[in-house]
Amino acid sequence: MSDARSSPILVVLSAPSGGGKTTLCDRVLATHPNMTRAITCTTREPRPSEKEGVDYYFLDAGSFLKRVQAGNFLEHATVYGNSYGTLKAEVLGKLRAGKDVLLNVDVQGAAAIREQALHDPELNAALVTVFLTPPSLQVLEERLKKRGQDSPSAMNKRLSVARQEIAQWKHFDYLIISTSMDEDLRRMRSILVAEKLRQSRAQAPLLD
Repeated sequence: MSDARSSPILVVLSAPSGGGKTTLCDRVLATHPNMTRAITCTTREPRPSEKEGVDYYFLDAGSFLKRVQAGNFLEHATVYGNSYGTLKAEVLGKLRAGKDVLLNVDVQGAAAIREQALHDPELNAALVTVFLTPPSLQVLEERLKKRGQDSPSAMNKRLSVARQEIAQWKHFDYLIISTSMDEDLRRMRSILVAEKLRQSRAQAPLLD
């Protein structure tokens, strides 16, 4: 979906846990050669298959904190004792190189990025936010049960958090009610095409 006559976009995709955003992100990246993901910083230890600067930027806790204090991150969070963050320079560098950028973040991360975009015209011009969710908490619960990764108490906690996350859908530009993986991808691709065709991102037609 590369288009040299259209400005690059920053797509922020959020969903409740188990909502399917990682699968959708992987499929979007596989089918859109001009779209890339931003590499995230983390304080957790690399897994055997992971490479520095490819999967993550691996930082110690002190280095991560210095970047937080310097305002280097578009968004950051601590999950299960490990910190994760998206560098503003990483995203802007790719946008300036003409690449569309896809970010997979939670609703708090999306809110932080929206807030930063209010004060940054370059980010604001590129930003597109999408919320993906199953049609109901019952469907989400069924998906989580199929994964089989959670105890009953952990499941209840996930669903409680998911209820709060889903309530934030109205703050996003687009809402995708998840059905099948193929239909979710089709709808996401429709959003990407529409955003690339926005008048504000288009290069003027030649009239000579």
